[in-house]
Amino acid sequence: MINWEQELIQLAGAARAKESMRMHTTFQVGGPADYFIEVDSAEKISSVRKLCREQGVPCYVIGKGSNLLVGDNGIRGVVLHIGDGMSDCRVLKSNCCYNMEAEAGITLAALARTACAAGLQGLEFAAGIPGSLGGAVYMNAGAYSGEMKDVLTEVQVMTPDGEIAWIPAEEMRFGYRTSRASEDGLIVLAARFALKTGDPAAIRERMAELAGKRRSKQPLEYPSAGSTFKRPEGYFAGKLIQDAGLAGYTVGGAQVSEKHCGFVINKDGASAADILKLCKDVQAIVHEKYGVDLEMEVKCLGEF
Repeated sequence: MINWEQELIQLAGAARAKESMRMHTTFQVGGPADYFIEVDSAEKISSVRKLCREQGVPCYVIGKGSNLLVGDNGIRGVVLHIGDGMSDCRVLKSNCCYNMEAEAGITLAALARTACAAGLQGLEFAAGIPGSLGGAVYMNAGAYSGEMKDVLTEVQVMTPDGEIAWIPAEEMRFGYRTSRASEDGLIVLAARFALKTGDPAAIRERMAELAGKRRSKQPLEYPSAGSTFKRPEGYFAGKLIQDAGLAGYTVGGAQVSEKHCGFVINKDGASAADILKLCKDVQAIVHEKYGVDLEMEVKCLGEF
């Protein structure tokens, strides 16, 4: 009789034990996951999750880890990574209700480049967001007045029970950094887009313009998870943090960016504990000074 770990390896094809999560998060921190699996199909995701449910083993699904803080003691259980193995993208030439379809593992940069090459505009805002399509749909990622909900027509998801379905975008309950996927525990597998036709040169120019703005205003030279806190209603998180005198505030190797106070950066070999402690300090100080509760946009996972 084989044990569940052997069955896991049979289902997955390959499962890396004690995989350091610092290699799979843009913060570049995080301890080892018990098992780390690169998935290449919805069927593999479904079968591994079913096995984990039967065995009472935690199972998590991640993308590029660009909105994730993994604890220094790692993750107990199985981590499924939707990446290059599920990153196909195709552009349709017919007059359908959508003109592009992509799998969840494609990076937003690659997605925007594909649209640009096809003369399709609408994804320029996403070109510099350091994540993959699945996570972007899950949290309705946005930048520079654009959000994923603005360009989506349908989303393919897997339910907690393993069922797969296409859901119209208008039924995805998109909001500010939230969606039906995040609220109901759905896994995003793919998405379809309705984009407008445009001049590829003009689209590239717009993408370059936004990339220049990012380089000038964001601390891209350091590992981070992008905007660390959600925008409180009626305020801007970065301005509240700056006005509280927290620019450059440091805990261990973590720091509030002096370039953009909305970013917490891994400046010098930070641990996950450093980053989390810094975030909690910022929340406490901003609340004390202004009575505003900052909610973390970054998701915490694993053992701290």
